[in-house]
Amino acid sequence: MMNRKVCLLVMAGLLWSKGLLAEETTKSFTGSELVVTSSRVEEEKKSVTSSITVIGKEEIEESPAKDLGELLAEKSIGHIQKYPGTMTSVGIRGFRTETHGNDLMGKVLVLLNGRRAGTGNLAKLSTANVERIEIIRGPAAVQYGSAAIGGIVNVITAQGEGVPSLFFEQELGSNDYTQTTMGAGGKSGKVDFSGSVSLSEMGDYETGEGTLYRNTAYRDRTVGNFQVGYEFLPNHRIGVIYNYFNVGKAGSPSYLSQADIDAYTSQKAYSTDVVYEGSTADRRFSWMARYFTGRDEYLYADPSSSYSSTSEVDHKGAQAQVTYSDSSLRLTAGADWVRYDLHSTLAPFSSDYENPAGFILGKYGFLSDKVVLTAGLRYDQYDVTISEDQGSSQSTDNLAKQAGLAWNLSDALKLRASYAEGFRMPAARELVADFYSWGTHYVGNSDLKPEKSRSFEAGIEVNYSDVKSSLTWFTTDFREKIQSTAVDGVMTWINIGGATVSGLEAEFSWALHPFGEQWKVEPYVNGTWLTEYRDDDTGERLTYTPEVSVTSGVRVADRRGFSGVFNLAYTGETRVENWEDWSGDVVTKGGYTVANLSVSKKILFDQGEKNGRGLTVSCAVENLFDREYQYVKGYTMPGRTFMVGLRADI
Repeated sequence: MMNRKVCLLVMAGLLWSKGLLAEETTKSFTGSELVVTSSRVEEEKKSVTSSITVIGKEEIEESPAKDLGELLAEKSIGHIQKYPGTMTSVGIRGFRTETHGNDLMGKVLVLLNGRRAGTGNLAKLSTANVERIEIIRGPAAVQYGSAAIGGIVNVITAQGEGVPSLFFEQELGSNDYTQTTMGAGGKSGKVDFSGSVSLSEMGDYETGEGTLYRNTAYRDRTVGNFQVGYEFLPNHRIGVIYNYFNVGKAGSPSYLSQADIDAYTSQKAYSTDVVYEGSTADRRFSWMARYFTGRDEYLYADPSSSYSSTSEVDHKGAQAQVTYSDSSLRLTAGADWVRYDLHSTLAPFSSDYENPAGFILGKYGFLSDKVVLTAGLRYDQYDVTISEDQGSSQSTDNLAKQAGLAWNLSDALKLRASYAEGFRMPAARELVADFYSWGTHYVGNSDLKPEKSRSFEAGIEVNYSDVKSSLTWFTTDFREKIQSTAVDGVMTWINIGGATVSGLEAEFSWALHPFGEQWKVEPYVNGTWLTEYRDDDTGERLTYTPEVSVTSGVRVADRRGFSGVFNLAYTGETRVENWEDWSGDVVTKGGYTVANLSVSKKILFDQGEKNGRGLTVSCAVENLFDREYQYVKGYTMPGRTFMVGLRADI
């Protein structure tokens, strides 16, 4: 483990050296005022009628998080289930992403630049070369289709701009952690480009109580994102985006009390997008067309038992939309298409999923756009097939609706309210299966209905001077829950019951200047409190859903290259199933608080330039107070860990 004194000395050096640096603009932590996720076109955040959170580029860069899952855990965006290695899911308003192979079974949808990422495993998505992350809390089925019941997490990668530049970064840390990153970005003439690639590995770790948790290491982890665009005519750009993720070998332990010291996983995911965006000279009409294709591979192996299994998912899709805008009216109409081909060594061996859809989204502003009305409609058709004599084919469809209102009482005060529907279409095995697995006969139910939700929310946002805050009340009626059950000696799936989830969400930050304009000190707090989260049939509280989750902390920055963040993330008590003793009994897992601290200092070679050439020294401490905690019962997370880094911008 890295000597703690080294990290403390680095921190002291960073604080001492602030006088050596050139002027740099004070950083803003509020994120861009322009967002795209809620309407699929760029719009001002003040026009959005739903609850949306933006994590900006500077917040992302200053976090010690190594992937999207760790970042959302730090920010308390929903409730996290994180395992050692490379598997993390996020829950929003009582619903969760699916981590295994694809996103078909999830109820929170992850997007990559506005299209389905194909996975709900947040550990596969890097935060390098990311411009911002937009999170919609609540259904977004009209915009993006199935699985968007609890919300949307949209990762938007950076587009090159400014003078072309390069950077190199080296990080070292506890538990033999090492990561090497290089990247480039900029714009030259009509060509823009940006990208980065990271190579990393980590050894086994110790928990907060000093227990060595074996088989938690990973090797040969490679994450890359590259984007290049060409503006062949004014307001006409074609771009290509490539994403890559690979882990050669990652430990796959069982519960800490039953550690499996030789099981491991190997994972690979990659995708390519081709995007064309254009508009008329007056921007009254604008349009977008996209085609994407990719593949997701997963291997699980347990050498001691000579057991292994694999799954492969090929996915491809297309998006096309046209937008008309005038002074008060905006209409966007388009079509989506996606196809997944799944192949596995476990039954069912081969299944296909195809989903064409059409949608229309509208916005109308009146009283000088102080009042904004939004509405939308989407029709989805789903075709599923299980082949190799293990099932059949089935088609079904769904119509989703939403409406909202935003009332900007002043530049500082906004009220909003919305109604939205969400749904998850039955998976292929749930509809048309007919196979045996481990001696059990599984038969699909062709009469299954989609899982559905209806959500109402109302909120207030106050953005006055340096204070930014919001408060949202919401309630969701979830119905037609799909559940497996035994009928006449076979396993099948039925629609049964539902749940009610209600609560409050709040965000607050205040940018202070206690030492003049040269410094900014920004305390913040964000949180969710579920006032109701119960199964409608049993009346029991939902499992894997904490009542309270809160993030608080303070960010500090000056105009001379120094920045620091101290962050506390609290997750409340959670009811979980106890499979550690093979009983499956529901027990209460205690709440926990994780503290992280990170600081950085940039020494510029180009005087007066915000993003000029220079060196940045950074240091971070995760789990600062060395707490013993678990996102998932039986899978204890690392104790206090340290990281130091050096970045060169050229």
